[in-house]
Amino acid sequence: MRVGVLTGGGDCPGLNAVIRAIVRKGVPAYGYQFVGFRDGWRGPLEALTRPLDIPAVRGLLPRGGTILGSSRTNPFAIEDGVERIKRNLQNLGIDALIAIGGEDTLGVATELGEMGVNVVGVPKTIDNDLAGTDYTFGFDTAVSIATEAIDRLHTTAESHHRALIVEVMGRHAGWIALHAGMAGGANAILIPEVRFDIDQVCKWVEDRFRLDYAPIIVVAEGAQPKDGQAVLASNEKDAFGHVRLGGIGDYLAKEIEARTGKEARTTVLGHVQRGGTPTARDRWLATRFGLHAIDAVHEGKWGHMVALRGTDIVLVPLTEATKQLKTVDPSLYAEAEIFFG
Repeated sequence: MRVGVLTGGGDCPGLNAVIRAIVRKGVPAYGYQFVGFRDGWRGPLEALTRPLDIPAVRGLLPRGGTILGSSRTNPFAIEDGVERIKRNLQNLGIDALIAIGGEDTLGVATELGEMGVNVVGVPKTIDNDLAGTDYTFGFDTAVSIATEAIDRLHTTAESHHRALIVEVMGRHAGWIALHAGMAGGANAILIPEVRFDIDQVCKWVEDRFRLDYAPIIVVAEGAQPKDGQAVLASNEKDAFGHVRLGGIGDYLAKEIEARTGKEARTTVLGHVQRGGTPTARDRWLATRFGLHAIDAVHEGKWGHMVALRGTDIVLVPLTEATKQLKTVDPSLYAEAEIFFG
């Protein structure tokens, strides 16, 4: 059997560990051959491939990013895109495809599976917002990076008597903000699931300064004020219809300064959260996902995605995993609110 592997969407730590595990088990255990598709769905769309054998995956476990490259290519937004993919898979002798990605990449995989392509999914997103799995790899690394940044910013905030805003990723779900904010001792955490009151945020800032401490506010990029919309970096949409978010941190800093008279500065972590060496937990989870993904291929479990439930790796239908996003439960956010102000 010849198995294609691709990584789509934003990169994240742990992608290479998945690729490594798939090949390291698939070659000796099942005798499969592997073809790496380059740059997400652009690979099968344009027949862009690279060899993927055991020598090619050596040394990948601690390496960030993806050796296959990635993109936000959407074949359903391209005329004759789906037929081109199916034709190229046939011409290359690909019997099955493993798609590693988030909601958009796996959304394409779901539709292709319904059209007869033998596909298995692996969930990847630092936002941890994919339904069907307790955690996705990349999330733990992103939270660790954000938490370290918050720890470092506390001392600067107190030295200069400033309010510091830390803007983290999270378009629709505030998992990174919630986990990193609680771990880093933030004085307020603002997430997309709960519209924030800017007057209340300013009150928390003033309360903190009255205690002779400088406040740290963690905000997800998709957070919105009660009387406004998400702040956009650009109105242009990508192939999946997403606008580019960015600027909510600067909005908060300006409002806080204007309303409280206190100096405020913003640190945008951005793509720093995606890069570098994966944590031990993300290496462990990514490796297990890869091992179980190639088992699913061997068993012909087409149209399914590997997922973490507790400590077990299970298979869930791709349709279940992509039908809705996993957002922060109100009860979890209520726990964090105890520490605001």
